[in-house]
Amino acid sequence: MKISALIDKTPLKRFRKKNPVVAVIPLHGVIASGGGKLRGEQLNLIGLAEIIDDAFETKNLSAVALSINSPGGSPVQSSLIAKRIRQLADEKNVPVYAFAEDVMASGGYWLGCCADEIYADLNSVVGSIGVISAGFGFTGLMEKIGVERRTYAAGENKSKLDPFSPEKDSDVIWLQKLQVEIHDNFKAYVKERRGDTLKKRKDKELFSGDVWTGTKAMELGLIDGISDMRSFLRKKYGEKVEFQLLEGRKSWIQRTLGLGAQSVTSQAVGDFVAAAKNEAAWNKYGL
Repeated sequence: MKISALIDKTPLKRFRKKNPVVAVIPLHGVIASGGGKLRGEQLNLIGLAEIIDDAFETKNLSAVALSINSPGGSPVQSSLIAKRIRQLADEKNVPVYAFAEDVMASGGYWLGCCADEIYADLNSVVGSIGVISAGFGFTGLMEKIGVERRTYAAGENKSKLDPFSPEKDSDVIWLQKLQVEIHDNFKAYVKERRGDTLKKRKDKELFSGDVWTGTKAMELGLIDGISDMRSFLRKKYGEKVEFQLLEGRKSWIQRTLGLGAQSVTSQAVGDFVAAAKNEAAWNKYGL
């Protein structure tokens, strides 16, 4: 009997090299503290925390990919989401790559900056490193229809920027001061994450709030190259790389009835109120 016949070859299967796996986190939608499904999920840390954690716990993980299609939104939620991804990437020593789809602007670009490298399509809209606040004033309308505004507050600054009262110069100055501080934080984060990759351009150009196509964004150093997620990661990890798309979990009753976290009525009301803001965020980039 041959010696080779006495060897149990079955256990050798355990040592076969497994295919590399890339966990994909979809970051599609407006970044806001609330929920809703207007042009995709609204993005916030409470809704993404479990997905992000699961991504970095994926077996045979080689990298995490961020698929970003967002016109931005809340600077706080942008910062919180980016921090959580960056913390886990450093703890697990896992590279993170960001890929822009139609739009990676404002808070969407903030999210992209948490990655080690950023890629976009030639026609992706990238940038908008700025801060904006928009609202409505109804004083003329109220006067026309004969409605009187009554406001009672303790504290002289409690009713700042009341849309039903005449705009005050002091309120505008106060708001602009806040915007400058947030903008400075945004600029500091971009400089910290992009480092020497940023080309030698004046801050006035890079941080003007302007947007560019993927080609120009690469020229400015805002992204690292032109590519799509599948092509880039197959080239980097081989044709057998496996992609694992991470999606949020729902409770049994949500799965059974097809409900979100809110009741049908409350979600409908919330979606109606948020619709104008969400559409305005997308329409700003022609979408």
